[in-house]
Amino acid sequence: MKKKVLVSFISAAMAAALLTGCGGTGSSTASSRDTEKTESTESIAVESTSGTDVSGGSEDGFEEEAASELPAQFEGLTADSAYDFPVIVKSFQSTYWQAALQGMDKAASELGVTFKAQGPEAESDIADQINMLNKSISSRPSGIALASCDTTSVIPSLQDCADQKIPVVAFDTGVAEAPDGSIVCTIATDNGAAGATAADHMYEAIKDVIAGSDHTVRIGVINQDATALNIQQRGLGFINEMVKLIQGDGKTVCVEGHEFYVTAAEGADQGKTDVVIEVAVPAQTTVELSATEAQTILSKEDTIAIFGSNQITAEGVLAANDTLAVLGSDAENGDVIGVGFDAGSKIKAAVEDGTFYGAVTQSPLMMGYYTIYALTAAANGATLEDVPTNGYWYDAENMNDDTIAPNLYD
Repeated sequence: MKKKVLVSFISAAMAAALLTGCGGTGSSTASSRDTEKTESTESIAVESTSGTDVSGGSEDGFEEEAASELPAQFEGLTADSAYDFPVIVKSFQSTYWQAALQGMDKAASELGVTFKAQGPEAESDIADQINMLNKSISSRPSGIALASCDTTSVIPSLQDCADQKIPVVAFDTGVAEAPDGSIVCTIATDNGAAGATAADHMYEAIKDVIAGSDHTVRIGVINQDATALNIQQRGLGFINEMVKLIQGDGKTVCVEGHEFYVTAAEGADQGKTDVVIEVAVPAQTTVELSATEAQTILSKEDTIAIFGSNQITAEGVLAANDTLAVLGSDAENGDVIGVGFDAGSKIKAAVEDGTFYGAVTQSPLMMGYYTIYALTAAANGATLEDVPTNGYWYDAENMNDDTIAPNLYD
């Protein structure tokens, strides 16, 4: 199989993508991090990373990246005051967010500021996150960091921020319809490109099966939700790229399943086709419900591949495979090709042993690091530009590379 060693999503198109816009495991630690947070930055960082090697065994790699890739707008930055920022994440379900907090903790210690992190029990608990955001606004902070679970529901709260001149730094996902003057900077991966990269690599593994099949074959997509902009972009990036690749080789393809993705997909064929892309969205963002959706697709005899669009859904695919044992890295011998997103110990182990063909990881450490720098600069009154962060394809051959390992958190 062809292996592409490293994919970086920094491109000219990213700036535009960021203006319109990561991660999702079953056992949640969020219950101890509710709206009544009073811990210091240090205690949050220690708690969130306790027993977890979020650096992937390469802390030096993070140190080097932080030192060498600090955006020019943050160079020489010092805090005008001892700021204390609310940081509102999507949840603490996955170690993705714990890795982001470690990056935040490093930046906070460098700048002499503090932050208090909070998030709902699950990424589908939209109302809980809105309540946390509104409570933070009522305290009139110098700035707020927000990773929005639902980019529509936060609009009224963001208008309040604009009215009260509280700068908001969006991280992990942007808010396309944010009121003017509310979000001052977005720090995120180009999720459309990230999803497309997952499709590119998956297609390398399954294209010969598609070309040689005399019956319809199926590609499954387990998408965390259809409400968060970054997940929408990531899912559609995968679907639209797969449609183009399949049609480019002379085959027809349709999209079935969740209405949002069926409607938003670009260029798909109608009726009976050579390939079906089936999209499922769990009722709630849990590993268990993701596994149920994945098991339904993996149980179909025509399924040749499946994509989990974040840590929760990828772990759900692996949980389903614990029962079915159909995943592997050799499509021509009948294996179902699985591709994940983000990291975590289960996904890393699956990539390493060949259960998953590979995965795409973001850079939560740097995302968190830049978020605190952006908040500090905004609180100082600076005008900011969006900050893109890298994304990487990884597989068993390259996952220990120095540029990738720091972002493969456990």
